[in-house]
Amino acid sequence: MDVTSKVELIVRNTEEVITVDDLKQLLESNPSPRGYIGVEPSGLFHIGWIIWVNKLKDLMNAEVDMTFLEATWHAWINDKFGGNISLINTCAEYIEHCLRALGVEVSKLKFVKAEELVDEKEYWEGVLKIAKSLSLSRVKRAVTIMGRKEEESIMDFSKLIYPCMQVEDIFFLDLDICLGGMDQRKAHVLAREVAERYGYKKPIAIHTPLLSGLQGGGRMDSDDKIVECKMSKSKPETCIFIHDSPEVIKEKISRAYCPPKEIDGNPVIDIARWIILYDGREAIINRPMKYGGDLTIESTSELLSLYSKGELHPLDLKNFVAEELIKMLAPVREYFETKKEAKLLLQQLK
Repeated sequence: MDVTSKVELIVRNTEEVITVDDLKQLLESNPSPRGYIGVEPSGLFHIGWIIWVNKLKDLMNAEVDMTFLEATWHAWINDKFGGNISLINTCAEYIEHCLRALGVEVSKLKFVKAEELVDEKEYWEGVLKIAKSLSLSRVKRAVTIMGRKEEESIMDFSKLIYPCMQVEDIFFLDLDICLGGMDQRKAHVLAREVAERYGYKKPIAIHTPLLSGLQGGGRMDSDDKIVECKMSKSKPETCIFIHDSPEVIKEKISRAYCPPKEIDGNPVIDIARWIILYDGREAIINRPMKYGGDLTIESTSELLSLYSKGELHPLDLKNFVAEELIKMLAPVREYFETKKEAKLLLQQLK
């Protein structure tokens, strides 16, 4: 695959790349750069995470040497599972199974637990060096990467260590590329600024869109709105888990916020756009003949145009999204039904 093809594959369906020029220069000089995504083992895997899973696959297909950081200590600091590190590690194992079920070639993915990093003296030297380069107010503004509002940084002092750890993760693992949702932007921008200050390698940041919760809530145009509106496993009634039954998926989609003609802040449109039509494939939306019959959608832009003009009814969109999700997640349900270890882990976390 040539450099242009790699750039196109990596950049497609992203919200932001900082920067595309840097990415192109990197791939021209290094055909197999090092990348990563860090994920807190914090609960059941919902469909919003499929967005970064798809981008992880794109990066791997573009010959990026990807590391998956199981951010167990980060989850502990963030009070996930009530700070129970045993459950956090159980969740990390479960997430590995989720990735397999979703078709990620885990044999080509390097898994690293946060415990491996924090055991090293050099890691903590890096964390303190980063902390010395940042003001208290700057660190407090960055706690939104934890899915918390800025004022929550006063809950306990460890919350202020978290952003410095996330930045050091990048340098300690000697990474060229960082993958994350838009909620991770502040950490990646901090890493680029710290890199300039200390003469470190400046990482390229790739940010994927965030899926809003099924309750809607408007555009996620600020950090507080991101925390409030993005799909969250802590609100199970507003999210779809990858192993939900067909009946549950249909029920949740039927109750989802989906106002006619509105694109922004519409979670059903977002699911269609960022998950179902990710590969740009043609799709058929079934409709009764009295309402015009079946619709063939050839692109995401066509879907958005039809819906915004009122030429596609919310109910028809919901039925399409529900059926496509059920088909897409069928291999995941089968995996967790037939793999004994995966099934047991899921039962423990439920």
